[in-house]
Amino acid sequence: MLSALQNHPLLLLAVSCLTAFFITLLSIPSIIAVAKAKHLYDEPNGRTSHTISTPTLGGMGIYAGLIISSMLFVSIASIGYIQFIIAASIIIFFIGLKDDILSISPLKKLLGQIVAAAIIIDLGHVRFTDLHGFLGFHEIGYLPSMLISLFVIIVTINAFNLIDGIDGLASGIGMLVVGFFGVWFFLIGHTQLSVLSFALFGSLAAFFRFNVFSKKNKIFMGDIGSLTLGFFIAVLMIRFNELNATINSPYAINGSPVISFAILILPMFDTLRVFIIRISKGQSPFKADKLHVHHRLLALRKSHIQATTILIITNAGFILLALLLQNLNIYILGAIIISLALILSYIPVYICKRRNANTLGSTKEPTTKQIKTSPLKSSFLDH
Repeated sequence: MLSALQNHPLLLLAVSCLTAFFITLLSIPSIIAVAKAKHLYDEPNGRTSHTISTPTLGGMGIYAGLIISSMLFVSIASIGYIQFIIAASIIIFFIGLKDDILSISPLKKLLGQIVAAAIIIDLGHVRFTDLHGFLGFHEIGYLPSMLISLFVIIVTINAFNLIDGIDGLASGIGMLVVGFFGVWFFLIGHTQLSVLSFALFGSLAAFFRFNVFSKKNKIFMGDIGSLTLGFFIAVLMIRFNELNATINSPYAINGSPVISFAILILPMFDTLRVFIIRISKGQSPFKADKLHVHHRLLALRKSHIQATTILIITNAGFILLALLLQNLNIYILGAIIISLALILSYIPVYICKRRNANTLGSTKEPTTKQIKTSPLKSSFLDH
């Protein structure tokens, strides 16, 4: 059957995507039942955006769909390093599992990510070898390649972990990104990477259904899901950059490092922005707060799905803009992308400040009668 599917690439992609979708779809209700029986909930607190206890471990369903579909339909003969990707992802899976159930220290979490990254970089040779002229560099040596690849993988993993703050955001952005990579890999003839991309897409789509639209079986992806998602997207991003340095195709993309940043603009830029703000205040960059753009947007829209939709459409707009401007000088393109991201990220902050100012300005000192008959409503700042 597999050999027959390999001769029909579009059918192969559809089957891999649907297989992952249905495995995740069927597994999540059982995961929810176990989470409820063992009281494995994400409890609401002062910095979370949910108000009721919600089962976590949704990432187990995502991982199951992705791995089973990949093992069934990805040809190891064509993409030999898949074994190292799977091996490294198992490490990421168990890091997330422990953090979801028992919690894990940030240092141990980071060390586990470094080990997983080292496996695919050194053994799987999934690493940057060409910077496409960025900072004046094209081909780079082994040590710089290792360090740059390690840095990008760790940042990408944690960027997706940090944007998983409202319903559907991490999975929605994930579907957008892997959908783009999957189509591009297919167009240049790298079907196996496309199969891997669409297997992840199918798993995320099934999870999205429970996370966003289900009330009875609502579940969060947890650290298993967000860390795994970031890990696989980092792998696909590296391959995207490497192939653009060597392929001779009408679908080759110029300025791949900047284009990659645009493709991942929401998780990457928002994480960088929040880290800079925290450090400038003398705080730890990993301090929990509500500075992320999705928190600001949620405060304005009061709806997870509206905030998520706006952010996904915005991220898609950056991808389209970067592709249209790909022939510009890499530094000019980078400056345009970063400047636009900075402006757009400030808009919800500005609106919140104006709304707060208007709310405080319209609040008058109540009379004795007003105090007795009508208690004051709390201002926007109190929420």
